[in-house]
Amino acid sequence: MPTAPGRAARPDVLRPARALARWSLRHGLPAAHLRRAARRGDPVARLLRDPAVRADPRAVHEQVRSRGPLADSALGPVTAAHAVAAEVLRSDRFGVGFDWSRLPRPARRLLAFGDDPAVTGVAEPPSMLVVDPPDHTRYRRLVSGAFTPRAVAAAEDRVRRTADRLLDRLEAEARRGGDVDLVAAYAAPLPVLVIADLLAVPADRVDDFLHWGAAAAATLDPGLPPRRFLAGDRALRELHGFLEAHFERLRRDPGDDLVSSLVAARDADALTDRELHAIAMLLLGAGFETTVNLLGNAVVLLDAHRDQWEGLAAEPERWPDAVEEVLRHDSPVQITGRTARVETELAGRRLQPGDRVTVLLGAANRDPAVFADPDRFDVTRADARAHLAFSAGPHYCVGAGLARLEGVVGLRALTERFPGLRVAGRPERRDLVTLRGVEHLPVRLR
Repeated sequence: MPTAPGRAARPDVLRPARALARWSLRHGLPAAHLRRAARRGDPVARLLRDPAVRADPRAVHEQVRSRGPLADSALGPVTAAHAVAAEVLRSDRFGVGFDWSRLPRPARRLLAFGDDPAVTGVAEPPSMLVVDPPDHTRYRRLVSGAFTPRAVAAAEDRVRRTADRLLDRLEAEARRGGDVDLVAAYAAPLPVLVIADLLAVPADRVDDFLHWGAAAAATLDPGLPPRRFLAGDRALRELHGFLEAHFERLRRDPGDDLVSSLVAARDADALTDRELHAIAMLLLGAGFETTVNLLGNAVVLLDAHRDQWEGLAAEPERWPDAVEEVLRHDSPVQITGRTARVETELAGRRLQPGDRVTVLLGAANRDPAVFADPDRFDVTRADARAHLAFSAGPHYCVGAGLARLEGVVGLRALTERFPGLRVAGRPERRDLVTLRGVEHLPVRLR
């Protein structure tokens, strides 16, 4: 039936058009800008637009580094220097928030910030990734209890039991012969099962969470093609729908999990539904993505350095150092950004409030001014922990301790069960800009 004059169109009719308009603002226009800059030879634009460059970004990183501690790029000032990156990440002169007031009012309305939780991505307010104090301080305080050193240590047995269950399935697969996709069978489900337990997610929804976690992570990337953006938009709506019902269940029957405590918060700690959605989605996306990329990257690196892997098998107490070197050498998160909150100076350049600085974390973690022979993978490297893979300062990854634990336990358990594991084909890299990891990793278990 035609819409009566003056009557609002049905939301489900407008939804695809609104989604495409949001894609245009968030991805389409930035992608067009980056394409033009890449044709002009801008190294950062080439990094963001060319999958071949992202597969091995060292040449671009060095090109940026050769232009000084703070270089110009299509994204504005960019740094590959560890010292400048650390200063930006740690200083209260910079924040994660973007000055949305610079956008025209129709664009702000279209992006739906503050309106519809069902279209909120990981990198949109009120996510902790993109809000500054005092909101960020409040959110972080509410969730940090689940990630204290004591809480992480207490989770070790649970992570090991989860790893052993997944390895039992791999054992059965090994008996049947043939290659196994280690990402699908182990690296991805391990962190999802751990974070699902933290969020009190029923076991029969874990496959859904694998799908939703990948979709949430993809929203971090600039320049997504429209089909992928729309698929992510649908997945995020499914996730938000699940969370809405999940929160209601926990209000009726709370447990001792993190989400139950967030749902039950009262007075000044009480969260709006939108804030609850944002925190739960961030814990899923960040808790899943960092670890799955860490595990996949580690197996690829160790397979190429068999002597180091065999040394770790003989001395498993060295696994924590090995995990730090993987994080440094092949950082799961490759790029981030900060916005100047005040007029300030950085690396000899004057910045105005609202100026955006891009930080190439992967390049900073291979800065020869900090790390000797930085392109060499060495699990005995004494200063590997100086990396910035988990960021630094107020926005240091709240789940870094849990990610490290999952990396150590997951890799040690895998090595003990399958000491002869070998990569059996070419690893397929994920076609993402912000995150660096392996999409598919065929391995032979014996």
